Amino acid sequence: QVQLVESGGGLVQAGGSLRLSCAASGIIFSINAMGWYRQAPGKQRELVAVIINGGSTKYADSVKGRFTISRDNVKNTVYLQMNSLKPEDTADYYCNVVADSVPARLEVWGQGTLVTVSS
Repeated sequence: QVQLVESGGGLVQAGGSLRLSCAASGIIFSINAMGWYRQAPGKQRELVAVIINGGSTKYADSVKGRFTISRDNVKNTVYLQMNSLKPEDTADYYCNVVADSVPARLEVWGQGTLVTVSS
């Protein structure tokens, strides 16, 4: 009952910037949390950043000071501004949303968007 559409991935040189977007649509009564995870080849999926109801944020230590998560409550969209990108940031990035929907609270994942940082 909730769909996510991600955009913004691509190829960038080290030191560059990208902004990811994830728009949620469908039957949404309220959104409890919106976040970004990433998974590099051969590694487990890991939390990058999350923003919860009320605006509190949490970041992985590896991205603190470089990435900023923000949310547009009107558009039900979450953004991830990524600056000073490093080759080790290369991964598939997945949007994650926890929302009150039908029939109950749902956790939904996006399809993933690839970010490649060249050295």
